[in-house]
Amino acid sequence: MKIEKANRTDANKITALTIRSKDFWNYGAEQIAQWKDDLTITSEYVDKNEVFKLSIEKEIIGFYAFNSENKSTVKLNFLFIEPKFIGKGYGKILMNDFLVRIKKMEYKKITLDSDPNAVDFYKRIGFRIVGKLKSSIKDRYLPIMEKEIKPEYNNV
Repeated sequence: MKIEKANRTDANKITALTIRSKDFWNYGAEQIAQWKDDLTITSEYVDKNEVFKLSIEKEIIGFYAFNSENKSTVKLNFLFIEPKFIGKGYGKILMNDFLVRIKKMEYKKITLDSDPNAVDFYKRIGFRIVGKLKSSIKDRYLPIMEKEIKPEYNNV
């Protein structure tokens, strides 16, 4: 198992993984088709953002992507796992890698727009709901979540 920075040639594989992962929640082909642009990870996106992939024996089984909102806040834009690996701890592995990376960059807060199906996952990691964002599905909202990053102190 290896987590490393994705490169632009990974974009199509990551996009396909994202669509399969979203489809895991039974939204239906029509809804997934409506979200195609939102779920597409382009080569340009990989070039301009921080995208890290989790691979097992050269197969990409998950990834996360983030970018800086400002000097103190980072936004987690994507965190997706291949459906056959959902619920097996790989999301937590990716999230832990992300948190370690962010702490080194000295951000104070993480924000994200969560799929409603992922809220419990994020809550277990310490995120809290701070608002809601209207989605493209009628009468449906995406929870806006955030987590404060506490600095780590050496016990000297």
